[in-house]
Amino acid sequence: MAAHLTILGSGSAGNCAYLEAGETRLLIDAGFSARQIRQRLAGIQRTPEKLTGILITHEHSDHISALGGLAAKLGLPVYCNRLTRDEIAHAFPGMRFDFRVFATGESFEVGDVGVESFSVPHDAQDPVGFVLRTNDGTLGFLTDLGHATKLVIERVRGANVLVLEANHDVKMLQDDPRRPWSLKQRILSRHGHLSNEAAADALEEILSADLRQLYLGHLSRDCNRPELARHAVDNRLKAIGASHVHIEVATQEAPSPTFALQHRTTVVAPEPLQPASHPTLSLFPG
Repeated sequence: MAAHLTILGSGSAGNCAYLEAGETRLLIDAGFSARQIRQRLAGIQRTPEKLTGILITHEHSDHISALGGLAAKLGLPVYCNRLTRDEIAHAFPGMRFDFRVFATGESFEVGDVGVESFSVPHDAQDPVGFVLRTNDGTLGFLTDLGHATKLVIERVRGANVLVLEANHDVKMLQDDPRRPWSLKQRILSRHGHLSNEAAADALEEILSADLRQLYLGHLSRDCNRPELARHAVDNRLKAIGASHVHIEVATQEAPSPTFALQHRTTVVAPEPLQPASHPTLSLFPG
């Protein structure tokens, strides 16, 4: 069976993805309530009890909210670096977690998935991005970062699937009357969040012939619109002749269609991960 990725939800108020490869079942971040994640997994016929573990990029609440109700309650391994571990422990006082601590920049294996971690510029204690390697393809996760460093670009270049932040439209953010200027400065800073245009700039540097599926994630509810994010990135891809990349804009409201990574040249119908009403996309890299 091919590896499968489902973005269970992504936005400024919650982020969580599900990867299944071989016998390994991982969450990447857990930023919704435990109940919400359970419901969204049920929509693809999966349960939290069967998870192999949870990978955490950083300690902000939109990435760790469910850890108490999932990881602590079910005894699921939580993979994070030391400073993120300390922040999680502080956020959930009195709860016991099965932490599996890695050093930022370290590579390790979780079952059938090879995990590579790397530092990203964001205003958390020690935020990371991930490259996840499976027998069927490679996935890159860049969910929160103020700018794309050379290290970030080098690490995710060559991924077949990329989850890339497109947090805000700059004009919408600047015109937002509810956000104080200090918060706007934080978001716009080099340790804040990528705008739509900054995401397009990063993608242009990351782009390779191997990239087939792009998820735009972590969109602000108030300072962005899915059509604006898609337009900015799609226009850039067209300008550089990159017609081979399929764009999916992830939302907080509902999971994105499950994506199948398959190193095949002919279509083989995979075991369904979800009801027929929730479509599956397929990738055939090389």
